[in-house]
This record gives sequence, C-alpha cells and structure tokens, in this order.
Amino acid sequence: MPLVRVNLREGKNEDFRRRLGDAIHQAMVDTINVPPADKFQIITEHRPGNLVFPDSYLDVPHEEEVIFVQIFLNAGRTIELKQALYRALAAGVEAIGFNPKDLIINLVEVRKEDWSFGNGLAQYVPPLQA
Repeated sequence: MPLVRVNLREGKNEDFRRRLGDAIHQAMVDTINVPPADKFQIITEHRPGNLVFPDSYLDVPHEEEVIFVQIFLNAGRTIELKQALYRALAAGVEAIGFNPKDLIINLVEVRKEDWSFGNGLAQYVPPLQA
C-alpha cells in the first residue's frame, strides 16, 4: 500500500490532477506489483515560490511547472523495479502532456509495521500476544 504525495504548482485543473494521479497509480500497478485497489494519494497545489528547486540539477534543467512525487512504500523492491517505476512514471506524465524532465520522484521505504489503516491497528503485522 503506497501512499503518494504529489506537490505541484497551483493552477492545474481537476482533470489534469485526476489524470496525473491515475498515471502515477497505473505506473505502480504495472511495475512494482501494487494492487489496483491500493490507491492512496495526497495532491497538493502550491503558490509560485513555495516549491523551491534549482534551475538545473544533475544536468537536468527544470521549468516552473516542476512536480514532486514522493511515494511511501514497503521496503524490499529491487533497484531494477524502482528504475522501471521511474521510467513508467515518466512515460505516464508524458502521455498526459507533461514534460517528464520536470518530474522529480522520491521513494521512501518503510517497514510493514509502520502502517495503520484505522482502529489503532497495524494490520500488516501479527497482533501482539498479551
């Protein structure tokens, strides 16, 4: 169950934000074995100046429309799967008309016991014995 946080400049319409969220989720389903029903996303728009980034980093120039995608997910995926995810995310945003050079992705790996989906339980781990 990944949790996806998307930060982008304000002004993108609802249709773009929906298509962006769908493209991100589909890339995860296609590459890192995320179940289709596991779609948890927070999409936040920011005023100009509230997303800070260099004009160029590692020889990749960035424009004002940069999008930050941070994915919190269970640890354990291989480098090859992560690279496949990055490629699929780039292709997905390009398909909706966004330049993939302005897509900055960060994966945050956590342990299964770091999730709770309600009721104060860690559903992915066995219950503690009293």
